[in-house]
Amino acid sequence: MAKRGHRPSTGVGNRPRIWGRHPVTAALANPDRTVRKLWMTREAAAALDVPPMIPVTFADVADLGRLVPSDAPHQGVVAEVDPLDDMWLADLLETGRDDQRPLVVLDQVTDPHNVGAILRSAAAFDALGIVTQDRNSPPESGTIARAASGALETVPWVRVVNLARALDEIAEAGFWRIGLTGHAPKTLAETMGTQRICIVLGAEGEGMRQNTEQHCDELARLPIGGKVESLNVSNAAAIALYAAATRG
Repeated sequence: MAKRGHRPSTGVGNRPRIWGRHPVTAALANPDRTVRKLWMTREAAAALDVPPMIPVTFADVADLGRLVPSDAPHQGVVAEVDPLDDMWLADLLETGRDDQRPLVVLDQVTDPHNVGAILRSAAAFDALGIVTQDRNSPPESGTIARAASGALETVPWVRVVNLARALDEIAEAGFWRIGLTGHAPKTLAETMGTQRICIVLGAEGEGMRQNTEQHCDELARLPIGGKVESLNVSNAAAIALYAAATRG
């Protein structure tokens, strides 16, 4: 039986801080998330339902600004949280065994804004989850949480050591693995069919590595016009997930 793994114990300095009313509200509502501390303006506190066991420090806007990256839109609230527990890929695949939800695999996508935006699209189009390689993807952060607009708390995110091996496991679970790349002869619509699909996207600029392409069942392109060479990876993910959700 598959087991859930857990992150090793981390020090306080390794706890991510998230900011903004929507990401923090989502963190407070997530039973799997431990919120250690909150800093808030009194105005923001009046709009949040904070459990009494969470320590709260009231601060002004300028003080909150020193707790987060420069110009981060904290909206009067900052939270220090524990990272979410790791999840085994087998557990994620088991939860989607009886449905058609698509899976998203990211090959060395390192920009936290893009990962956050992809999580948001995954939530919007009811994806099963996302899979990344542990050492070539960003850690949980306030930047990801803000870009995900709450989806960091609701979309399962599996980190794996070996992406090729993970793609083999995904295929064994019955997914048709489609890698998005501009040089593919077929469009995404021509390759999806009616089977369960796994959408594989490569890094910003470089695209998928050759070994990752070799672990896809098919390669596909989005039918974009000639005025642009390619799309941002988060935009491509959103379009692909929409196509998967609306296929006939």
